[in-house]
Amino acid sequence: MIQVCTAPKTVLVVYAHQSAGSFNAAVKNAAVDELKKQGCNVLVSDLYEMKFKATATEEDITGEVKNPEHFCYGNETMLAWQEGRLAADILDEHKKLKEADLVIFQFPMYWFSVPAIMKGWMDRVLTLGFAYTLEKRYSEGIFRDKKAMLSFTTGSHETMFSPNGINGDMNVTLWPIQNGVLNYCGFQVLAPQIFWAPTHLSPEAREGLLEGWRTRLQGLLSETPLVFPPVDIFDEGKGFQLKPEVREKQADSPFGLTVGHHLEKPLPPHSMMKAGV
Repeated sequence: MIQVCTAPKTVLVVYAHQSAGSFNAAVKNAAVDELKKQGCNVLVSDLYEMKFKATATEEDITGEVKNPEHFCYGNETMLAWQEGRLAADILDEHKKLKEADLVIFQFPMYWFSVPAIMKGWMDRVLTLGFAYTLEKRYSEGIFRDKKAMLSFTTGSHETMFSPNGINGDMNVTLWPIQNGVLNYCGFQVLAPQIFWAPTHLSPEAREGLLEGWRTRLQGLLSETPLVFPPVDIFDEGKGFQLKPEVREKQADSPFGLTVGHHLEKPLPPHSMMKAGV
């Protein structure tokens, strides 16, 4: 059953691939088409097409910086944001983010992470003050009413990203981005859509992957997000360490709390790849 956006939802697709003939482009196009069928307003930031600037520099600020002798990008851009002095391309992306109910990051995995141009988008667009503050992060984050997800292709087969595989556990690979960027800004993080090694597949198999994606898109906006620990289980007065009662409660579990808060136990299986585990 196709989900219809009763109150129209806005979806932002942040897309990073150089070729319109790529499988990533096909995945992006499938998302745009399917979400529009549901009545969603779909925005696309095609980073290579936009020639999006990836480097975080003084050029992101119009006018004089406050401390030219020791330029601190986070503090300077927060002040520029407050004063309306950020570069136009950043402000354009801010506008899209404000409108978005869901953000989909579509990319080929580069070196176990996102391409540099997409990392530059995160560095420049997720501005201190606009996207997070020290008081508003994680479960209390600024974007806690929005959802976000990663959708990406790999060069390696799924078996190679397993706990016994040569690349290591994909759950560990995903933790820095899904927790350290998306969850940090407060997003409700949906399970990733991973297209394993599509270049090694037949055209028919690749079409099968796209069909599976189209099916998922029909219910994507109502999916349950991944689970991350709330801020209030950490003791601010003791360096944001897990509270003793939380550690005691977790003592009988065979697994750690999360991939990052493993408590020197085996990692909870699939916790960065499947909701409700």
